[in-house]
Amino acid sequence: MSQTTLLEEVEQWSPDICKNELKTVLPKLVSILCRTDSSTEHIRVLRIIMDMFLPHLRLSELEEECFSKVLPKVVKVFDNLMEEISSQVSGLSSQNTELTTSLRNSLQVMIQTLETVAMCVKHVCALEGVSCLSEVRSVPSCVLYLLRNTFQHCKESEVVYSGRLSLVGDLLQALFKEAYTLQKGLIELLDRVSLHEAASKDEVSDIVTVIHNLLDICSIISSLDMALHANTWKFAIKQCVKHQSLVEEHLRHSDIISCLCEDLLGSLSSCLELAEQITQQGLQAHNPEVKLFQKSTKMCRFFANTLVHYVKEFKDFLVTSCPRFHLLFLQIHSKFPPCLSAPSLSPSLAEELRGAVLVAMDALLTQLLAFRPFVESVLAEKQSCGVDTALAHCLLLVSVLAQLSSQPEGALQLWCDGSRFPEETPRLSVFDAVFQSFGRCVLERVFPVRLPGVMLRGQAQGSVSLHQHVCVQLCACVAALPAPQLPQLERSLLCALLQPDVQTALLATDVWCFLARYGSAELCLHHVLLVAQLIKSCPGETPQWNHLSLLLRRMLFLMTPAHQMELLERFPASQEENVGVWGHLLLRSLAPEVRARLERELTAMAASACKDWHRSGCMLGGVDRLNRVLWALRVVVRVEAPEPKCVSSALSILAQLWTRMCASQVQKHGCLRQTLCLVLSLSAGLVKSLEPHTISQAISCLTALLPLTALDDVTLAALEFLAALGSVFIPPDIQPVVLPRLSTVFGALLASDSWLLRQHTLEAFGVFAEVTNHEEVISQGLTSEESKTRVVNFLSKMVAGEEEQAEARLERLRAESATLEAHTHALESGQEPRTRTHTLAQGGQEQQEHTHTAKREDDSQKQTTLEPCPKRARQECLGWEEAKVHLQTAEGALKALQTLGGAIGPQSSPPPQWLLTRLHELQTLIAHISKQVDEVT
Repeated sequence: MSQTTLLEEVEQWSPDICKNELKTVLPKLVSILCRTDSSTEHIRVLRIIMDMFLPHLRLSELEEECFSKVLPKVVKVFDNLMEEISSQVSGLSSQNTELTTSLRNSLQVMIQTLETVAMCVKHVCALEGVSCLSEVRSVPSCVLYLLRNTFQHCKESEVVYSGRLSLVGDLLQALFKEAYTLQKGLIELLDRVSLHEAASKDEVSDIVTVIHNLLDICSIISSLDMALHANTWKFAIKQCVKHQSLVEEHLRHSDIISCLCEDLLGSLSSCLELAEQITQQGLQAHNPEVKLFQKSTKMCRFFANTLVHYVKEFKDFLVTSCPRFHLLFLQIHSKFPPCLSAPSLSPSLAEELRGAVLVAMDALLTQLLAFRPFVESVLAEKQSCGVDTALAHCLLLVSVLAQLSSQPEGALQLWCDGSRFPEETPRLSVFDAVFQSFGRCVLERVFPVRLPGVMLRGQAQGSVSLHQHVCVQLCACVAALPAPQLPQLERSLLCALLQPDVQTALLATDVWCFLARYGSAELCLHHVLLVAQLIKSCPGETPQWNHLSLLLRRMLFLMTPAHQMELLERFPASQEENVGVWGHLLLRSLAPEVRARLERELTAMAASACKDWHRSGCMLGGVDRLNRVLWALRVVVRVEAPEPKCVSSALSILAQLWTRMCASQVQKHGCLRQTLCLVLSLSAGLVKSLEPHTISQAISCLTALLPLTALDDVTLAALEFLAALGSVFIPPDIQPVVLPRLSTVFGALLASDSWLLRQHTLEAFGVFAEVTNHEEVISQGLTSEESKTRVVNFLSKMVAGEEEQAEARLERLRAESATLEAHTHALESGQEPRTRTHTLAQGGQEQQEHTHTAKREDDSQKQTTLEPCPKRARQECLGWEEAKVHLQTAEGALKALQTLGGAIGPQSSPPPQWLLTRLHELQTLIAHISKQVDEVT
């Protein structure tokens, strides 16, 4: 009987005949299948075998008699069809009907192949007793191979068929549908397989291979169908957990974790793109994009929860995946506000995404907190975080701090202690890591970003700065920290305080003050004595010295009077070596008896040093000592009510020093320039007590120094003195000399080339104009139209030029942040940062001296103005007494505006319309306030 006759005859057989002839005919059909080269005949024979003979084989016979012989041929034919399509598709077109028909026939055979194999899988699932893969070993491998190639072909169809996809689109859809059905059947079959503990290595290897093949399919279908993608992942993870004890040592855990992370990030990126589109276009809930966003959000939640579940089950095998977990945290957090690289979304969409992803990320962090490899990755000394992930790393560490209190002692030690022994992987303590990561967030602090604050006393949750957010979490962690971890915390605080970055040092100062307040008074005293000794040992006015002095100034508020007196006794202010300890403090932080003693000692020391300098002939060699004690004397004069004896002594010192201030010597010697700055600062504090001739000497000295080129430090000190002069009435006998010179100084400073100095000048000029009785100084000081315009804009709070757009501002801040980081890095490495220099006639050496002196004085000036608020209870509102302050401020501003109008004069251009409008608005506002007061009375 010929092959064709046999096939025609068999196709007419009944099931009973097939069953009786099984042993005779099946081998012949298998042989025909293996020999044929025709795809059409192949699918015909395959259908006959699967439809008519397979149902009559026992389970034990399926693999050996049928599957092991038939399915490899199925795979080979399927590959041939794929190759045939790939080789012919380039010539596909609507005009080439012959080729189109051929390709469509090939696709039709592929569809029929998948359909037939699906029937085979369905038959096996219907059999009872299938419990291990060895009974049907060839089925999973064949099916998975067909699925992988089919899905890959569908995924690449747009590229493979290019613009000719419409010619075969219907068949590709059918092909994908059959593959979907086939995979569903395979999952049903594999779900019935259950390995026992005594399973052979081959059986374990088979199930591991199945899992890995499913993962390969997941990577292919991720962009084809959401439901199929999720179901495939769900089944793969289910198989991993189901056979955990057998397969956990054989799975490619790092690949599984990597795939999960990539799929999570891919889904999140799709959600963000859709959310951004919805936000920009204002789409409604019924829109297709909104529904797609909701489906994508569900996928994000699925992948995030799946990752948490897998980590929980296989954590011990995920050592090599910890850097990937760390990177995942950074990548996800950087896609959400407040990170500057996050897209702009509507609050509702952003909150929905947060609930889908960040909640699971918190759970994942909880799983990994006690895992040493993860701790070592997060706390590695050298982090590869870029600019876009700096804030994300900081927020991750803050999240760690928030959970540390609930962790066992071992986990707490892992995070807090850092590496102790050489054989350990180097790691920082979590406190060091927080301060370092905060220091890297230069752009986020400058912009600044805002984060959700803590809800207190039922008040609404507000937004806070990054500094406050990190500070609150650090303090909360410190409050719950066991005593054995305190030494490491103290080391971290001191290390952060000694960094050149000012804001990092301020953060460490805030946390240290909380620690001192939260702890005992003895602990506070211990810390104060330590800080005072460090200040005393500092070589000079360095950033570290400024930071330590700021900490000491704030901690004095937290000390008991007895401990304050003990500090004064250990570091007597009468000894010049202790000047640095007392020069930065605020006298109001001290108890009355401590304050009185300190004032007396500092004043006596300054008077003694001044006398010694005069006795020595006012030599330059003694100026440095004089400057040190004058710097400390500022503490005494900058209080509301210093002791009369101290004031008298200080005035005597100033009267002597002003007679020695020579403009030519000040310009020549940097140490004398610093002396002049200190004398100006002291004079500003005692301006109401100065003798008229002393004021005249001061103004004459400043006039002689004009135009104050290359004397920025002197300019800042002079502005402080000039602003204070507004509260003084100049006696008539010296007015002809003082007032014109005062106007000249203001006019010169208002015309400064430096925008920073101009801004300081405008502020000082505004303070002077509000309270002065000498209004002619204001009009005569406005020597040019440009100066008048600047003053008008400043007083009316108008910003010159157009308002900067957010994107432009962000780009500008990026460039500035890079410069700041380079400057900080130079300070950390001990290099001299590049600074702007001036050209002086005295030569290069004197110029270098001036640069260092100006920098020190500028840092000192900044330090005195950066006084943080002490941690005291807020005072209650004083009611109508507070109105007196506001009235005085308003009256001063209106007087300044009136004086300015007189200075401009009627000959100038008419006033702008906006000025008249604002004046009418002010009149209406005043009438409304008067009516309110009348109603109250």
